[in-house]
Amino acid sequence: MELMEYHKPVLLTETVDGLYVKPDGIYVDVTFGGGGHSKEILNRLGEEGRLIAFDQDEDSLVNLINDSRFLLINENFRYLKQFLKFNNISKVDGILGDFGVSSHQFNVAERGFSTRFEAELDMRMNKKSSFSAFDVINKYSEEKLRLIFFSYGELRAAAGMARVIVENRKQRPIVSSKQLKSSLGRFLPKHRENKILAQIYQAIRIEVNQELEALKDFLSQTVDVLNPGGRLSLISYHSLEDRLVKRFMRNGLFEGEPEKDVFGRVEIPFKKIGKFIIPTDDEIQINNRARSAKLRIAEKL
Repeated sequence: MELMEYHKPVLLTETVDGLYVKPDGIYVDVTFGGGGHSKEILNRLGEEGRLIAFDQDEDSLVNLINDSRFLLINENFRYLKQFLKFNNISKVDGILGDFGVSSHQFNVAERGFSTRFEAELDMRMNKKSSFSAFDVINKYSEEKLRLIFFSYGELRAAAGMARVIVENRKQRPIVSSKQLKSSLGRFLPKHRENKILAQIYQAIRIEVNQELEALKDFLSQTVDVLNPGGRLSLISYHSLEDRLVKRFMRNGLFEGEPEKDVFGRVEIPFKKIGKFIIPTDDEIQINNRARSAKLRIAEKL
């Protein structure tokens, strides 16, 4: 099979440095994609080291690395603990995640992730899933559509958008990106069209792939899976993801504050390593996808 075009790994050196790779350690790359981060981890591992990678998109399998220390699991990273256990691994020394949509997924028109192409409403990261963007747009209630546009797209006109979609789909199903854009035309002023469309697509994509729920499931499992001193090195691309990662690294929770014991002490699972890292101007110039990336690193206590 032919290798697919995937993005250049974002913050490659910084993210793998953040893992503090031990030659004989066991590491996990939960977002394998084109394999860029995985290859760099393998470069730093010795003969006794191991790397397990996850990717739910079957397209990524063509990038399989031929290395006896490497295992690629074609599953969502929300099943991290389950599949590590299945492979007789209970603890690991570091976990890397580069969240969001790959360049390959954006660049294949029929996947429906990009606002640049005319395509059927899809947006499934796992092509085996039966639930797609078509189902969200044509089957969700007006109230549910309003909620995802507001919560996941942070769109001020969420209520109006939901109302118009429900009105238009009564005439005929909305099956393509062209129809969706046409339906929402009144909310897309020329000077802001691309930005608003990107927010609309983000909201639908997050819902289709249950991205925030999957991220919460994954993060919660890292507490049990990481050895003391093990590292999390995670890249987020939008505020909804980054907020979850930031709060979890700070106190092991997604909202609220941890409870204090009778002595007023708080038990937290991680300590933050340094400040968050963003790409340099040079990296953004070479790789536009890096422009909104934010890397956070934490160590298991």
